[in-house]
Amino acid sequence: MPVTGDHQLLKQLNRMALVRQVGNQPGLSRASLAEVLGLTKSTVSMLVRDLMDEGWLIERELMATGEVGRRATPLHLDPDRLALLGAEIGVDEARVVATNLLGEVLETRVVSYDDSADPASCVKLVAAALVRLAKRLARTAGTPGARQVLGIGLGLHGGVDEKLGVLRYAPHMGWRNVDVDGQVRTHFAGTLLEGLPLYMQNEANVAALAEFEFTGQTGLDPLVYLSIGYGVGAGVIVGDNLLTGLGGFAGEVGHAILQANGPLCSCGRSGCADALIGLASLLGTEKPSPAALERLFDKVAQGQAQTCAAVAAAGEQLGILLNNLWAAFDPMAIVIGGPALRLGNTLIEPARRVLGGYADAAMLAAPEIRTSRFGADAVAVGAAALARHRLTRPLDLQSMARRVDKAGRPARASGLDSVGWAACNQGHRP
Repeated sequence: MPVTGDHQLLKQLNRMALVRQVGNQPGLSRASLAEVLGLTKSTVSMLVRDLMDEGWLIERELMATGEVGRRATPLHLDPDRLALLGAEIGVDEARVVATNLLGEVLETRVVSYDDSADPASCVKLVAAALVRLAKRLARTAGTPGARQVLGIGLGLHGGVDEKLGVLRYAPHMGWRNVDVDGQVRTHFAGTLLEGLPLYMQNEANVAALAEFEFTGQTGLDPLVYLSIGYGVGAGVIVGDNLLTGLGGFAGEVGHAILQANGPLCSCGRSGCADALIGLASLLGTEKPSPAALERLFDKVAQGQAQTCAAVAAAGEQLGILLNNLWAAFDPMAIVIGGPALRLGNTLIEPARRVLGGYADAAMLAAPEIRTSRFGADAVAVGAAALARHRLTRPLDLQSMARRVDKAGRPARASGLDSVGWAACNQGHRP
């Protein structure tokens, strides 16, 4: 349905509605887009022309329409000219990626920290890695491999105030109230990334967006992404939007109680999912570290009985958590991701068995349970998906800007103040 109001906002809303529709239904013709979106054919033709010039869309082979002498031209997202950058600022290390508009990974880099307890040094290393990646993408400017970066996303392990760009608390990193947005922008100053839209969210939330934006599936709503690393978190998508909660802490299912009077959790409660399923709980007396995780994974791979039994017990608790997520959200799919996937069926099969038992008892069909399509890159790719998600939903950005203004704090230069279109079209004709 066409939107009335401010002309520039109207134009950007229609542009991005068109981009989203082509992303959801590749191969639509201009006439089909006009019908689906409720726009005139001339408006769609004008918008398509601009979007093709800018690198958003591409035409493919002609297709017959059934009318004599008439052939429609299918439209697709252009995979070759634009890029999105994403980074996971992880607990032990960072991972940065570049993707195209389809979420196909163009390049991946892993960044080792000098001191994981020092947020400023970690953020600086990630920002530098993103700048280097942008330089490599631009190095071929004027050639077929040239790509323009549209925006950058960050996935953070903890509670995130997305409106202000602040990481409130990362329990497994010991970080509190870190102005990630401000620090990253300082490091971007004077580089190719200065002034580009920058977005950030919790790591499970962005990983959920990777599954939602980049898998080519529609109708997976609600969708739940369950991230299992040292702790447990979830990203939930409902009604085409992330469910973030009042303070940005929605999805902290690691502190849902699964077992009354269970083992003590780091949060002070007993019987939390973190304490029963998280990898930190499976390390026993070992201090969490990449080396300790590798030893855990090796023991399971070798079939060490005591370790496998502990992992299977965690899998049964995971089945309880899956049932609770099913009961709470009635999702079409729950996607499991994170480092714990390396435990394989030793963890996943007991979870499926427990969930199946609950489904049989209720005489209901359980939701689809599958593992992440993006493996170790899930959060970094999800961060790139966050950039695409925000850029193609201008009203969301406008709403976020208003909420920041109401709180009496200035909006960040993250596409909020310009509703995303100025940065989106940087270097392109209006």
